[in-house]
Amino acid sequence: MNENEIHIFIFVVRLGQLTDADKMGLEWLQRVFGDKVLQFVMILFTYERYEEHDTIKDDLKNNPDLEQLIKKCGGRYQTCNKMMNNQSDMRDLMKKIEHLFNENQQQCYTGEMFNTESIQTKDLKNSICESEPTINKERKKEIIPSETGEKHWGKNTNFGTGFRPDLNLQQEETKKMYCLFDILHLDRNCKNLRAADVLQINTYAEQSHESFAVERLVQTFIQKLVMMDYRARYIKANEQDHTEQTDNDSEDESDIFNAVFLSNKRKSQSEGIHPMDVQMAVFHCADGFLKQLMVTKLSQCQYALPLLVPDPFTQQTEFPLWTFRQISKSWKMRNTNNETQPIYKAETPMVFFFRFGSVSSSKSQLMNSLINEKHNTFFHRNCSGSSRTRVLMDGVVEIAWFYPSGKNTDKFTECVAFCNLHGDAGDHEKQLQILTEMSSVNVVLLPQLDRNDKSATIIKNLYTNKKPLICLLTKVDSATDKKKGKFIIGLKDRNQSEVSEELRSAIKDCLSESSSTFRLEDVSKHSGIRIDEEDDDDCRRGREAAQQMMSLLEKKDLREIKESFLPHQGKLWHQWSQKNKELHRPRADETEVDISRKQTDSRKKREQQYESDISQFMKFFIKEMNSDSENKNIYFLKWLKILMDEYISDDLSALHQIYNEKWSTVLKLNENFDYESEQLKTAQTELEKISEELQDANFGLEHIMREIGQIYESCSFVKKNKKDLKDFSSLPSLAAEMMISGFPLELMDGDAAHVPVIWISAVLDQLIQKLGDQRVFVLSVLGLQSSGKSTMLNAMFGLQFAVSAGRCTRGAFMQLIRVSDEMKPQINFDYILVVDTEGLRALELARRSTQLHDNELATFVVGIGNLTLINIFGENPSEMQDILQIAVQAFMRMKKVRLNPSCVFVHQNVSDVTAGEKNMEGRRRLQEILDEMTKLAAEEEVCDAQRFSDVIRFDVQNDVKYFAHLWEGNPPMAPPNPNYCENIQELKKTIVSHASKSDGMMLKDLKDRIKDLWEALLKEHFIFNFRNSLEISAYRKLETEYSKWSWSLRSALLKIEYKLHNKIENEAIHEVEEKDLQRELMETSEKVTNILIQWKTSFEIKIKELQENIVRETKRKLNEILQQRDMKKKIDAQRTDHENTLYEKSKELALKLKDKPNDEETLKREFDWFWKQCMNKIITDTQTSIKNIDILTDGKRLLCDIYQGRLPVDHWEEGTEYKNIFMVTNYSQYVIFKRSKITLTKRESIEAKNDASRTVNETFGFAQPLSPENEIHVRTFVNDVAQQTDKMIQSFNISKMGYNISCIQQFTDYIKRRVTEHQEGRVKYVFKNEFFMDLVLSICKRANKIITDQHRLFRESNDPVLYLERKREEYYSIFQKYCHGATSTAIFGEIICQKLKEPIEQSVYKKTARDLTDEMRTNCESMNGNRSNLEKHILKILAENATFDKYMNYIHNPRDHFKSFIRDEVSRYITDKFSLSVLPKMKENIKLLQQKIMKAAHESTEHVQVNSGDVGLWLKSYTQQLSDELIFSEKDLSGVKHDDVDDFKLLEDVMVKELTAIMSDISSKFSTETFPVKLDCKYKPDELLIDYFCQCCWVQCPFCTAICTNTIENHHGDHSVSFHRVIGLNGIHFLNTSNLSTYICTSAVANSNLYFYPNDSDKVLWRDYRSAGGVYADWSITSDLSELPYWKWFVCRFQEDLEKHYKNTFEGSGKIPDEWKQYTKQDAFDSLDKYI
Repeated sequence: MNENEIHIFIFVVRLGQLTDADKMGLEWLQRVFGDKVLQFVMILFTYERYEEHDTIKDDLKNNPDLEQLIKKCGGRYQTCNKMMNNQSDMRDLMKKIEHLFNENQQQCYTGEMFNTESIQTKDLKNSICESEPTINKERKKEIIPSETGEKHWGKNTNFGTGFRPDLNLQQEETKKMYCLFDILHLDRNCKNLRAADVLQINTYAEQSHESFAVERLVQTFIQKLVMMDYRARYIKANEQDHTEQTDNDSEDESDIFNAVFLSNKRKSQSEGIHPMDVQMAVFHCADGFLKQLMVTKLSQCQYALPLLVPDPFTQQTEFPLWTFRQISKSWKMRNTNNETQPIYKAETPMVFFFRFGSVSSSKSQLMNSLINEKHNTFFHRNCSGSSRTRVLMDGVVEIAWFYPSGKNTDKFTECVAFCNLHGDAGDHEKQLQILTEMSSVNVVLLPQLDRNDKSATIIKNLYTNKKPLICLLTKVDSATDKKKGKFIIGLKDRNQSEVSEELRSAIKDCLSESSSTFRLEDVSKHSGIRIDEEDDDDCRRGREAAQQMMSLLEKKDLREIKESFLPHQGKLWHQWSQKNKELHRPRADETEVDISRKQTDSRKKREQQYESDISQFMKFFIKEMNSDSENKNIYFLKWLKILMDEYISDDLSALHQIYNEKWSTVLKLNENFDYESEQLKTAQTELEKISEELQDANFGLEHIMREIGQIYESCSFVKKNKKDLKDFSSLPSLAAEMMISGFPLELMDGDAAHVPVIWISAVLDQLIQKLGDQRVFVLSVLGLQSSGKSTMLNAMFGLQFAVSAGRCTRGAFMQLIRVSDEMKPQINFDYILVVDTEGLRALELARRSTQLHDNELATFVVGIGNLTLINIFGENPSEMQDILQIAVQAFMRMKKVRLNPSCVFVHQNVSDVTAGEKNMEGRRRLQEILDEMTKLAAEEEVCDAQRFSDVIRFDVQNDVKYFAHLWEGNPPMAPPNPNYCENIQELKKTIVSHASKSDGMMLKDLKDRIKDLWEALLKEHFIFNFRNSLEISAYRKLETEYSKWSWSLRSALLKIEYKLHNKIENEAIHEVEEKDLQRELMETSEKVTNILIQWKTSFEIKIKELQENIVRETKRKLNEILQQRDMKKKIDAQRTDHENTLYEKSKELALKLKDKPNDEETLKREFDWFWKQCMNKIITDTQTSIKNIDILTDGKRLLCDIYQGRLPVDHWEEGTEYKNIFMVTNYSQYVIFKRSKITLTKRESIEAKNDASRTVNETFGFAQPLSPENEIHVRTFVNDVAQQTDKMIQSFNISKMGYNISCIQQFTDYIKRRVTEHQEGRVKYVFKNEFFMDLVLSICKRANKIITDQHRLFRESNDPVLYLERKREEYYSIFQKYCHGATSTAIFGEIICQKLKEPIEQSVYKKTARDLTDEMRTNCESMNGNRSNLEKHILKILAENATFDKYMNYIHNPRDHFKSFIRDEVSRYITDKFSLSVLPKMKENIKLLQQKIMKAAHESTEHVQVNSGDVGLWLKSYTQQLSDELIFSEKDLSGVKHDDVDDFKLLEDVMVKELTAIMSDISSKFSTETFPVKLDCKYKPDELLIDYFCQCCWVQCPFCTAICTNTIENHHGDHSVSFHRVIGLNGIHFLNTSNLSTYICTSAVANSNLYFYPNDSDKVLWRDYRSAGGVYADWSITSDLSELPYWKWFVCRFQEDLEKHYKNTFEGSGKIPDEWKQYTKQDAFDSLDKYI
């Protein structure tokens, strides 16, 4: 305001609905901003429908208040659409604003104006608080606290502008009110106290003191009230001594009279704020929802409730009917049944108390003695905290009811209402008029009857009226005058209890003669008062909408409502739920056909559910909830709940009555112990029927939301909207908004005993969208039925869980509670999510299978919760045992699935919670029971826990809470026990303490947790089947990150390896240590480790292992290079010698020809002759040359030597091919089974292996087909041998060392050793010789290309003739230059460049290959993730190509298939991207390398010049600088004479020229053909990627061959895979049939009647597959329905191929379900994208 100017104030008013708040709003504006503000104000009337547009004129005529309001603003107003989207209206508004601005002479409301007004207002407040409050003649001077909190004697002061100076009574009261609101930090003019704010978790109620700082009074009062602590009324502000020091007092305290005077003065100065002023100030400043909550809680505290409330400033009387709408009360009259009614509908007699003048007796205290003398229902002058400074209670009418209990001790035999008008009734005529008219009995207090008193006329009228009247005279003695219906009772000098008894008797007499009754709702019929429901636009609209919705029910029978209006949650939903459970709990003999049939039935139920029409009832609800007004929606929901409760109350009460009667009958019959009697069975059947009717008749908001949930789930299933629903995806948003607004949401449908996971997930997704992914602490509660769980939660947090005896609605509900900003740093959570559950061991389920249901419920809520409250009611040992057994079993299950909730035991209704010794004994007994229950649960859950502390962290001292009785006395008139409220507060602190130490979870994690728990509970074995999606999701994210990290480490180490490789070849280093590699890798490793900090220890260890592995592998490779370097020194020396000899001889020849005149032709002829002579000499000297090789021939030769010519008959005839053992479908042809119960001797075993031509049925064994399990064993063995031999071949480094038949010999010996070890193991067969031979030759065949390519590179580099022939042109060039007289320096420069050509080429190719690999890891879709992503692409390509043989190769030889796929992808990528990517990379690398080479030459020249060195120093410096980049050292020039080289500048220039030509030559030869040929195998991009992707676990599922997804080879723990396959893909068939199996591993392990045969004779139950040992024990296969549709599609697509391949069929038990045949290729692809 100091810097800005305001052109206009726009005051917005709803057209046709001018309220008191609107009037007050303008007054507030004038009061805050001063009178000058009015010249800047324009009123804007908003309308909803255009028809209302012109009603403003009629309103002005008919409403003088409105006319006055506009007149006050200079007649300025404008009408506008409520949405402000009418362009015409907006133009008119802008014109009027401009006109006003001009009218004000273009002046604005300024900061100066505001500051002037602020100063005046402050002075005014100080004056108010210093003024002497003259209430009436009889009152003494009072002390009023000022704004600063000081208290002063009042003075009559003339106030500044803003108020008129006349200090009449009303104005004095107003001043005091303003002062009160200021002290309490409340703004009367805006309802800034919201229920949503006070219900959040905050620190206000943490202290249990009786006095608080003034600024905390309001919040503390509300918090205590919410917890039903009736002491909320007795809190007071901290006493502070604001008086001046006694020493400064002018009066002399030594005088006894002065001392008494000063004492009274100080006492009056220290008087605090009246407790009822705090209550009413909060009431006035609260929004409608907080008012309702306040009144509801006041009612629970057995306090009187505000019935008529005058506005403290306008004196307009309000009837807060809305606040009573949630209150229901129960009572019982003698010889009748219990009666429960909403209090606003109850028709009862009403006794009205009021007074005239000032009386000595307390009216409120007298009323308390009539209703409940042990409790101050009405606050009175003798209550703690009371003071004379009460300013907000005058004119307030409070109401309370007496509720009889049906006992003889009841003070009244029926329910009676008591109304109390505070203040002098003569000052509050409206309230007096209404209440005296509506009362059954009027009771008036006055000093005495005086004809001259101003109240005499009213008293006379009341006396002459027929209505009973009781006059209580405080200045009259005990004389009593009684006439018919009229009593006059004197109170002077009388005993309180005597007066109470006489008054009660008089009231009873009057009531017996009066037939009039009072109904709360009828108060609204009186004119001249404001009804809150009508005045609040949102409340009114919410009520109208709710009434309109309820009218659609058409008075239907309660038991038909759900079927008619809520069809989606009826039989179809229940049937689907049952079918879903059956799917997850298969019968012993179920096949995949049965499972598919169930899935089809389940789908049909969903489709039928979708086909159900949405009722008009539900359409209306959805439409209303989609409106924009949040407040209106909350009112609508609350009204709907009120009206629904009203709708069902009568019928439900009748049904409860019938149920109770029938239950009593059953109990009596049980007393006869004749449990088989027909009468008892009939009664129990009828009781069961009534129980079902009760459930059907139960109808509430939760059922509407359940219907919306099922509408959403059915639409979500079919993936389309209903005809009457535009967008079903908007439905979860409605539920999310409700949760945010504080409404509970059903988490588990108790009627169907099912969690609607899809719906709950969608709602939580919407919550995340609206709130962000907030951190939540989940608090759940478990307890027996009617043990006070919901009451406890409602008291603790102000929640809205239904509270009633028995279960109205079964299941579990969740409700959000916001954590205040000040508390968030303490507990590190944004919300607490409270989960309330149905009571365990319910009576209505007593004859059903409750143990399973209760165990499921307990496991579910314990699993969800971070903390679970175990609620125990009373001290009944059997009941304690019931709940504890369920709870302990649930916690044990959590421990076994690695969830770690905590618990607190709440022992309610304990007789003496203060008895320390008793509590210690109780804790000890509880510990014993818990330990006992733990042992019992451990037997059932197969766990070795002996004590409860073995299962969960538990502190028996701090985690057991004892609660007092809920009621202080006997209901229905008993208030809540304050000790219970203290216990609630203590428990709340414990919960907050637990929350502050808990990790909690994000909303997204909660969604996954709910899904995981329910999926596991659907199955029979929770522990066995629990899948932690949060863990899996985190693991997948980590796997993705791990993929990136591992590549960054590999890539970094690859660079290091290249650099060290060059140094080794240059003989710069002679030893490689791991620490050297670790040091080199330090920077990359630290980056990865820093990223890992957020990812916990497990993956940190995994990365560390990876780093150690690749460092170890790199060290091995480099050490091999070191060994090989030493081994090939002779070859290298020989080659260098040949090169240098040629250089020198060509130089000699050139020098001879130098001075002779020779043309180019002559020179060429001379050189050719010279070259021929030299080559002949080299061939003669070396004697042998490196020849081409034939791997297969070498392999056969070795096998012939092994078997000494005794090859198997007909196995290798001339021209025939061996069998590729990797493509063999059946290995039975390769084995001989050992004879049963006979152990082969060593000699027999050797003979069996060496003489395969003998008849197999002889002594040594017999032939029979291998079982599918043994087939898997053999195939796994073959693949592992192939994998290990691949590694061996790589280690031979043939490109550097050359090929020798000893390579074949080595891996042949290795294969022979492995075959022998396998046969001597647990297997029941031996291999024929054919197996060994085919295995050797198959491996030779697969290694043939790699070995041949590497040998070619070796031959090109090391065959002297080939090598030198490649360099012929280089030698001729140098020869020419010598002939033409080039200097030694120029020639030396050219020689250096020629020597560099090959190292440059190798370096560029290697660097380009590495860069290309990095690029593919980023840009190639199949390569940019982890192995699972690669597998997804492989499966898609396989489906696209539809080649069965390739599928079989993938299924049985996945590693080879992956390698082949990677090679194809790389080849395709290089071909497609050569011009765009590969060639530019190569050129860039050449350019960079050229710069480094020339930089080295330049720096070497400078080094020589500085040190005055020679060419030797130059060469040493030059080679050292390049040793990291190139394989080039001084030894490469050791034979070239260069002593006469001294012009280093010329040398540089020659090198620049020659290098440019060399680089150009290398670039020109770079193509898609040369790229793979020029590179050593291990440096090719495909091999780098193979090394990266294939260094992981390749163990296959022993049943379906799915590959373990772990990315670490030889990892710890079980093998696992996310999705298993159809086991028939592996040839597994049913015993003694030719029927291939259609089972999927995950469904097979769920079958309790399915067996497999791991060793032909052994029989193992599928679900106990681990007991088979071996490979089976290493696998984790969970029972679920998570198979990939991809494989179902594959089986159908390639059915004939599979049958032909395995020579079996998919028939009989293995029939393919028809549902599988519905899958398309696109469905298969979609499933891959969704699940992988």
